[in-house]
Amino acid sequence: MDYYFIGDAELVTAFRFIGIDGTLAFNAETARAAFLRITRGWDETAGTVLPMTSGGTGCRVLILTEEAADWLGDELTQWQLGGEYPLVVEIPGIQGRQSGRKTLVDSIREAVGIHV
Repeated sequence: MDYYFIGDAELVTAFRFIGIDGTLAFNAETARAAFLRITRGWDETAGTVLPMTSGGTGCRVLILTEEAADWLGDELTQWQLGGEYPLVVEIPGIQGRQSGRKTLVDSIREAVGIHV
C-alpha cells in the first residue's frame, strides 16, 4: 500500500477506481481514527497497534482532503514536522478549495519572495 486516501465519500470512490484505498471521514473522530490507523497502525476499536502492511513500510503517501486536514489540526502539523512516512498531501474536497487556503504556487512565491 503506497498510497491511501482520507476524505469524502465521492472522492473515496474515485480513488478506489484508480486503485488507491481510502476511508470515508465525515467528522473529526472518523478522520482521526483513520489517520492514526495509517500513521501509527493504531486500531481504536481493538485498542492495539496493528502490524504494518507492505513489508513493514506501510503507507508512503497519505492524501487528505482539506476538510479532513482541518479536522486533524495540530496532530497533522506535528506529524508533518516529524518528517516521517507517510508524506501528507492535501487536496481540495468535492466542493472545491476552502476559503483562506493558499495554493502551492502562492506558498512558493511567499517563500522565494518573487512574484512573476
